[in-house]
Amino acid sequence: MKTELNYINLSYQTNSQKEYSISLSYELFGKDLFTAPIILINHALTGNSNVSGEKGWWKQLVGEDQVVDTNKYTVLCFNIPGNGYDHFLIENYEDFTPSEIASIFLKGLEALHITNLYAIIGGSLGGGIAWEMLAKQPKLAEIFIPIACDYRTHDWLHAQCLVQKFLLNDKDEPLQKARIHAMLCYRTPESLNNRFQNKYNQEKQRLESEDWLVYHGNALNERFSLQAYKLMNHLLMNINTEEKALERIEARMHMISVDTDLFFPASEIRMCFEKLKKKKENVSYHEIQSIHGHDAFLMEYQQLNNIIKNIL
Repeated sequence: MKTELNYINLSYQTNSQKEYSISLSYELFGKDLFTAPIILINHALTGNSNVSGEKGWWKQLVGEDQVVDTNKYTVLCFNIPGNGYDHFLIENYEDFTPSEIASIFLKGLEALHITNLYAIIGGSLGGGIAWEMLAKQPKLAEIFIPIACDYRTHDWLHAQCLVQKFLLNDKDEPLQKARIHAMLCYRTPESLNNRFQNKYNQEKQRLESEDWLVYHGNALNERFSLQAYKLMNHLLMNINTEEKALERIEARMHMISVDTDLFFPASEIRMCFEKLKKKKENVSYHEIQSIHGHDAFLMEYQQLNNIIKNIL
């Protein structure tokens, strides 16, 4: 299994006519390229290309004998340029949109001589970028599995990202504050209340729920740069796939939502499904039941595995 970072050097002109040299990094897992069906996985906001293996963020889903079986498939995962995992950062991050990241990923596939994919799987922001990719190349994949995401950023999510943007521009602990706010959107009141039940940490002189939030704020600050997080928040704020282009996508679509998701509400994803199924036959909808909200796609592995094993 190959797990090292690989690089593709690309020239890219943004829609605002600015030229960038992009070092697009990626990792491959499982079978060698062109010896097996290829599955592209697009990572979420704080994710990266390390999708499988000992430290893989989706190792319960991707690996040997897992539902995305690396004994059967070649799994490819790009880093969103500027996410900082490969030490590449973009100073003027607002020059980029998810549509442009999709174009860069498509250039990456072209550089690797990959003309079609067996499947594209994307969670949250990664799913939004996948929608944009397939809108640009409708014949690219046989199967599309967008998880806890939609083809566009709706008003509620845009508003939460706006709060994140304000917090990230604060001079005092911007990443910590933004992460604490984000955690309250990734989870639900029921999830926090059930877990902590107002327990008080005498040693730290604060509620255990507060301690948990502070921990997550500090943990992100240690592994993520402010510049990278600003970019990723900006991208999440600006998913905007052309609605008419969705009908042209040829892949079998399997939309997966979480019934308690506060970021990409199941009702919005179901609405997209209802619209598309009137015009396309190969569209399905699945729903994860969870008290944990958006993060359920990183927690409810049994449900997610049961859904995906019947798709691939």
